[in-house]
Amino acid sequence: MGVTKFTTFDKLSLQDLDTDSELIPLLTPEDEEEMNNEQLPEVLPILPLRNTVLFPGVVIPITAGRDTSIHLIKDANAGSKVIGVVSQKDETVEAPGIKDINTLGTVARILRVLQMPDGNTTVILQGKKRFEIAEILTEKPYLTATVRETAEVRPDEESVEFTTIIDSLKELALQIIKDNPNIPSEAAFAIKNIQSNPFLINFVSSNLNLSVAEKQELLEIGNLQERALAVLKHLNTELQKLELRNELQSKVRSDLDQQQREYFLHQQMKTIQEELGGMSYDEEIEELEAKAQEKQWSEAVAAHFEKELSKLQRMNPQVAEYSIQRNYLDLLLDLPWDSYSEDRFDLKRARRILDRDHYGLEDVKKRILEYLAVLKLRADMKSPILCMYGPPGVGKTSLGKSVAEALGREYVRMSLGGLRDEAEIRGHRKTYIGAMPGRIVQSIRKAGTSNPVFILDEIDKLSSSYQGDPSSAMLEVLDPEQNNDFHDNFLEVGYDLSKVMFIATANNLSTIQPALLDRMEIINVTGYTIEEKVEIAKRHLLPKQLKEHGLGPEHLKIGKRQLEKIVEGYTRESGVRGLEKQIAKMVRHAAKNIATEEAYRVKVTDEDVMEVLGPPRLERDKYENNEVAGVVTGLAWTSVGGDILFIESILSRGKGTLNITGNLGKVMKESATIALEYLKANAERYGVDPEVFEKYNVHIHVPEGATPKDGPSAGIAMLTSLMSLFSQRKVRKSMAMTGEITLRGKVLPVGGIKEKILAAKRARIKEVILCEENRRDVAEIKEEYLKGLTFHYVSEMDQVLELAITDQKVKHAKTL
Repeated sequence: MGVTKFTTFDKLSLQDLDTDSELIPLLTPEDEEEMNNEQLPEVLPILPLRNTVLFPGVVIPITAGRDTSIHLIKDANAGSKVIGVVSQKDETVEAPGIKDINTLGTVARILRVLQMPDGNTTVILQGKKRFEIAEILTEKPYLTATVRETAEVRPDEESVEFTTIIDSLKELALQIIKDNPNIPSEAAFAIKNIQSNPFLINFVSSNLNLSVAEKQELLEIGNLQERALAVLKHLNTELQKLELRNELQSKVRSDLDQQQREYFLHQQMKTIQEELGGMSYDEEIEELEAKAQEKQWSEAVAAHFEKELSKLQRMNPQVAEYSIQRNYLDLLLDLPWDSYSEDRFDLKRARRILDRDHYGLEDVKKRILEYLAVLKLRADMKSPILCMYGPPGVGKTSLGKSVAEALGREYVRMSLGGLRDEAEIRGHRKTYIGAMPGRIVQSIRKAGTSNPVFILDEIDKLSSSYQGDPSSAMLEVLDPEQNNDFHDNFLEVGYDLSKVMFIATANNLSTIQPALLDRMEIINVTGYTIEEKVEIAKRHLLPKQLKEHGLGPEHLKIGKRQLEKIVEGYTRESGVRGLEKQIAKMVRHAAKNIATEEAYRVKVTDEDVMEVLGPPRLERDKYENNEVAGVVTGLAWTSVGGDILFIESILSRGKGTLNITGNLGKVMKESATIALEYLKANAERYGVDPEVFEKYNVHIHVPEGATPKDGPSAGIAMLTSLMSLFSQRKVRKSMAMTGEITLRGKVLPVGGIKEKILAAKRARIKEVILCEENRRDVAEIKEEYLKGLTFHYVSEMDQVLELAITDQKVKHAKTL
């Protein structure tokens, strides 16, 4: 057979078959027929095997180690070469007797005996047929016994069932050989070339991965078909185990390969980063830990940071969550936990800074100085939450910078105009890609301290949408009882905002949520008088524009008279933004002349103003004469400050209908109806013929029809207009009025008094009629605003008519 190397086949199986081993010779049909016809000797030497079972037709090598076995092999090899092979019940027994061996075994023929280099004797045996020990004859020098043949029950060769079992057995065996990488491909070749079904069963049985006892059970099955079924069962079990083992190995190998690949890539990236002078992941972690040691934060925040840092260490740097976690830790480190700037308690210095930057605004300045004074006495006072409301351009936003400088604090500003997403205030949760903290926390991070002056600009412009209501989220920010533990969705830990000085600005309080409005201290920042605007232009606006245009004070001088002309003729506002634009035009004109080397007047005259800005466009709020019946000057409040308006009324022949025009709102129309009905009811008392109301139609108009108007404050002006119309008497010259009326003739108070008084002063009004209850509003206004005005306080319409209607008839008076 030419085999030069053999392995110990005591535990041979399809799984453990070595690559260098060969199963030869294969039993041919002729050999099988010859074996079946051989006569069994009556006496055989018995060779006990420790750890294997020999099946008929199968060739296996045996390594003989015991002296009795070597003696037996030598004697048999020198003689007939036929021996009886049985398996031991217990392989640990060195000198087995009849009780230690199985009585059913296989007759074997010695094919070859080899002396191995290590001194052991290897014998190649081929099984012939089964036998059973009848009686032990001798035990020395080795076992001999009388034996009898054990016949096998073989099914019919044409049996479909037996053929199917054999086909399945061969298919399973080939599948196992294919799936098991430890079995050489020659095994499949051997099985395919076995032509004898009984030999195939015995060959597979011999090479199954079974214990000696299980193999012995297979050998003892006398019915060949039943033995084939038993072998098929074991093959099924073996295949299932193999598939499971391969699946597990595949998973483990895949995980291991992925880990090895990632480790290799990480090492390469680390090397590349070091070559480029960058920072490795380990160094980043160390840097974060070093920064954390320097932070002065609470134990709770420190513990939270350590927990989040340990998460980062466990993360793969290539996953998307790594950057979010890193950004989160950077935020924790960048926030100024328990870091506060030192307040400056020099009240005189604070007053100087506020006066330097802003002219007027006494109420605001007074409140800031009060806060500084209390803070000086009690360092742990919670910061106030102020809300400055008033018309645009009066300096609400810019005041925040001056307050920050006066306090010695950092300044941050957050515009709330058009904000409609709650996440802008509270931030996004970290679970989202691109998550970030809210703008409150971002601004604190930018400020670098936990007690900045925080401007919440245009808080009345907050809007809501399907993404949430930001104004409701602001409730926690602006509540002194809650904002010491403000919760940001991204930050996940409470942050103390109680030391932040929040200053909100608004143009209209009616659009602010009531609960939010209740949390703020309201300060009314009203418009400026002409004198104030002139001073602001001289002190602030002109120097600012000269500087922005690269000019100095020597290049352009605008006197108070010219500034007043610009204010009155070219601007109509409570603030000074429009005024600044007009001054900027004057400065640009001078800059152009300087650049082109053209001559111009450094000291601006009235003619220069008209040349640069054009003719005055806003003269319409001047008082008009009282020569026409039914024309009365009223006072109105607008979003840009106060204004005057004219109530006009006229009579035409008709049936006594009332027409109202001028783009008036419902409330204002009702005021006109009340005025007419009151006059009808008291016509005789006021000397008006009651029949006039039936003969003439009344038309009331308020000019500037493109501008919507509403409110009850024009009530007394409408009644005065109608009284002047029906009596054809003049209204007192240079008089304006505002107040609501009732059907009983009572005069009720109205709002916006300061703005209305400023509008009256701009229009050169000399006398103003107000409700008695508005006296307290006038008392709160500075004396300089009231200079040149005479106030009449009334509570009844009789008083109004007595003051406003003169005895002098108008020009071209009608006879009614």
